[in-house]
Amino acid sequence: MEEMKLERGMPDSDCPIGKALDVIGSKWTFLILRDLMIDGTLRFSDLLKSLKGISPKTLSLRLKELEKSGLINRIVYPEIPPRVEYTLTDKGKELENILIELKKFGLSLTESEKQEA
Repeated sequence: MEEMKLERGMPDSDCPIGKALDVIGSKWTFLILRDLMIDGTLRFSDLLKSLKGISPKTLSLRLKELEKSGLINRIVYPEIPPRVEYTLTDKGKELENILIELKKFGLSLTESEKQEA
């Protein structure tokens, strides 16, 4: 793969960064992806417990968006009561390096705050 550099596109073409942010830029999305990367497979209730402050409605919406974008799989088991599990697709797993870089950046912000205190 050739080396990428940042550049502005043409005004009438889609910006790849903008397109990516349309999919993963919503609040909670990266944290849902993080939890699925760490745990592999999670149920709705597991995600709801691990994401303090997210409403069930928002979680449901984000999961639907991620599924539609091809980043997660939703697996429904024909049981009573129904069991639904979520896992990352290969496309979703490609975001791991981005999440690691965000973690590094977050840690650097924390270190800067400690030095200023």
